[in-house]
Amino acid sequence: MSTIFGSGKKKKDGSGASTVTDADTVAHTNVDPKTAQSKLQKRCEKSEKELAKAKEGLAKEKSAKRKLYSSLVKLANELKRTRSETEGLIQAAKYADRNWYEGGMWRGPELLPGALDTAPRRTTREAVSLSDLFLDLVVVIAFTRVGVAVQNRGTIDGPILAYFAIFWLIWGKEASYSTRFDTTDLSSQTETLLTCFAVLFGSLSTNGDFQSADASCMMAVGAFVAILHFLLYFRVWIWFRDTERTSELYAVKTYAIFTMLMTLCEATVWLVGLFALPEDYEHRGYIFLVGIIFSLRIPKAFLPNDFHAASSKRGVLFILLLGFILQSVVLAATPFFEYYSPTMEQYLFLGFACLLLFCIKLLYVDDSFSIDPQDHALLVNRAAGFFFHFGQFFLLVSTTVLGAGLDDLTHNYLAATAALSDNSKNLVCGGFSAVVLIIAFIKSMHIRRVPNDPGKRNWFVAAYTVQVIFLFAVIFTTAQMCLAKDGPLRYLMMSEIEMLAVLSGFAFLLVVMSWLDEAVELSIYGDSEDAREFRVHPFGIWFCFKPEEPDIAELAQEGPGAGGPNSAESRLAALSPLLGSSVVNLGYSSMDLMTPSSSADAGHMA
Repeated sequence: MSTIFGSGKKKKDGSGASTVTDADTVAHTNVDPKTAQSKLQKRCEKSEKELAKAKEGLAKEKSAKRKLYSSLVKLANELKRTRSETEGLIQAAKYADRNWYEGGMWRGPELLPGALDTAPRRTTREAVSLSDLFLDLVVVIAFTRVGVAVQNRGTIDGPILAYFAIFWLIWGKEASYSTRFDTTDLSSQTETLLTCFAVLFGSLSTNGDFQSADASCMMAVGAFVAILHFLLYFRVWIWFRDTERTSELYAVKTYAIFTMLMTLCEATVWLVGLFALPEDYEHRGYIFLVGIIFSLRIPKAFLPNDFHAASSKRGVLFILLLGFILQSVVLAATPFFEYYSPTMEQYLFLGFACLLLFCIKLLYVDDSFSIDPQDHALLVNRAAGFFFHFGQFFLLVSTTVLGAGLDDLTHNYLAATAALSDNSKNLVCGGFSAVVLIIAFIKSMHIRRVPNDPGKRNWFVAAYTVQVIFLFAVIFTTAQMCLAKDGPLRYLMMSEIEMLAVLSGFAFLLVVMSWLDEAVELSIYGDSEDAREFRVHPFGIWFCFKPEEPDIAELAQEGPGAGGPNSAESRLAALSPLLGSSVVNLGYSSMDLMTPSSSADAGHMA
């Protein structure tokens, strides 16, 4: 029996190792080929399933890592922002607690805390000082004096726009300096006082055309203020003249030189028009145009300013202008109430005027709170900043025109004029239409944020669409009320109180429509923190003004070891050192599953 079954056993050689007999070899070679092929196919299918499952797991791992890196970047941004804000608050607290005469009452110019920071941040420092507020009052008085000229002429012409621009640019020069440098020393206070004198005296000469003594007075005002600011920035240059090019304070020196050149050219133009050319010079208007051009400043030029302080100054100036308009309406009505008490209809008239101005105030964009600084037009690029200042100027002009029309309308109503005058109708309706249009233009300059989720995005797009439809409907209707001589819109202007009630209703409707954003945000998210987290997709009609934003997935997919300034490692290291070194791991996680050993096994199976 052992001889018969001996072929199925293993034998040991001299070394003790077992060997396979020839019978085993024959049995192994006699396996059915179909069976072997079936087994090999099953093994291949099993390997492919395992490979697909491994790839799916790797994709989920990469997606999870990308979400993790996105969260880390947000966390690093938040930590960086908190650290920078804390440093700014400490510096601002030290600046606010010191006495105004520290360092000398006639001390040299000093930069405001955080003036060199490119990213705007809030501080505890007061945005508008009492001296700035007094200057704002004087400038608003000058605006209302231009409104009296508009009321007398019944229209807007070149001299009115030129005089208004001179006053507005003088305010802009003062705001530009006070949002960069300390103005509590006596030299800055003296310059502000002299500027108030110049603006006040110039406001008494706003009725004449270019070939008149009033125009000469306005040229003298422009030249005087330009010389004052040349001396102011010459003092800044003297103080920072030894600054090295490698120092961060070199931007202060460059800004002072640039401003000195611009103010010197501006003063030269005004003095040439004042002394070298006769008063009846035919092309005197071009002198005003060139002087105004030299008064303009490039947005974000050389030295950043206090963004929140500048926004507050613009808001205070606009609110003061609305307050003076309401005061002029009340002053126009005061003589009629000296002999009898107002009737209920007259109370309604004044109430509609107050409601109209209050709704305009609600429509006005408060930059310091309603818009994130990184999405503001002034911080997107210089083209957007230029158009933003352009809109601010014409917003003040149109508001002044509206105020002049309300003053005239109040006088005509209380004097019981037989018919509504075209002068009042054109100024009020045209001014209101222009105010609404320009406020919408200013709002459109900023970058808006909508959710990336398609369903939530549709809600926001629908809200914006409804707002745009109502906005243009109101603008078109009020413009037709101003221009149309007859037609169905004349029934809206049968009397002064009826027309004012219609305009107040339109303003209130626009305010309600402007709250659609907040209503949709509350219905979807519930609070502003969640809204800021998910509303990240930029939205707007001024696509050329949008900044380029880094993509987290793009940063993560860049190859490791680039080492350049624009590499993923260096850009994330700017946010956090941990992110800079750990971004390499995401690149390694995308390697192929086919290792050399697995490749050899696959070749053997084939």
